[in-house]
Amino acid sequence: MYQNFDEHNRLVNKYLKIFFVVALYWFTSILTVFVNKHLLSSDSVNLGAPLFMSWFQCVVSTLICYGMSRLSKKYPSVFTFPEGNPLDIDTFRKLLPLSVLYTLMIAANNLSLTYVSVAFYYIGRSLTTVFSVLLTYIILRQRTSFKSMLCCAVIVVGFWLGVDQESLTTAFSWRGTIFGVLSSLALAMYSIQTKKSLAHVNQEVWLLSYYNNLYSIVLFLPLILLNGELKTVINYQHLGAMWFWAALTLSGFCGFAIGFVTALQIKVTSPLTHNISGTAKACAQTVIATQYYNDVRSSIWWTSNVVVLLASAAYTRVKQLEMLQHHQQRNAATQKA
Repeated sequence: MYQNFDEHNRLVNKYLKIFFVVALYWFTSILTVFVNKHLLSSDSVNLGAPLFMSWFQCVVSTLICYGMSRLSKKYPSVFTFPEGNPLDIDTFRKLLPLSVLYTLMIAANNLSLTYVSVAFYYIGRSLTTVFSVLLTYIILRQRTSFKSMLCCAVIVVGFWLGVDQESLTTAFSWRGTIFGVLSSLALAMYSIQTKKSLAHVNQEVWLLSYYNNLYSIVLFLPLILLNGELKTVINYQHLGAMWFWAALTLSGFCGFAIGFVTALQIKVTSPLTHNISGTAKACAQTVIATQYYNDVRSSIWWTSNVVVLLASAAYTRVKQLEMLQHHQQRNAATQKA
């Protein structure tokens, strides 16, 4: 009796933890999108340097992690931070692929957000699940069932329907849409690679965030130069304004938070669950954006959002049933043996 009670409490605590982590991811991600959009294209700020902003966010995140590391050594009873050396060559070699994906994911996110509205941002990045299926087959050689492929096909239909409806508005941008698709691809690859990379840092999310942001500071520099943003930043009219740097620092804190909670959500769930959570979050984000910006949309445009959401939910359910069936078959085979 007591054993069953303890098991029940353990499961309740596990699911409560997952719920709060997912809720934290939703809140942090939505806040980050709105803050970044304001910095990138609002009339009052209009920075016009998405890669520089991404770089600065990585700088702030690195300083936060470094500060926590120093505080944990000086006040170990108050602050805790896992031991690690980001300058270790072996660590750098193992985590570099993830850091490259992390850099590309952030860059594509902010580049897409520069050119498209927050409402369309969801549709532009809705192909993450489709890319996850493709990458699972290409990298892991795992075949996907017909039902899963059908769900992915419906997601693609919803994506094209949304693009078609957005193209009828003056706010449509092919460049922003392409960056959104690239962001979906980078996120799918990042989710798969994160699960592997956590093993190299003893499952420590803090260390992974620290290393990723530090390495990305270096990786962003050539991208900033190639995109011609150095001149843009130097000539920016509000460069000396304190409010500008305060807003940029806030975006840095948001950038750190989203990187941390993304890795945490993947850790407590799975890459698949993370992708589905991101899709559902983006749907809520779309509703908030249309209300906040008074953005009136057609019924067909809303249909595209619903199609993507329902197809993503159906894909999740199909994968859950397939995993349950595989687990039952494995248990039956074990019992026979």
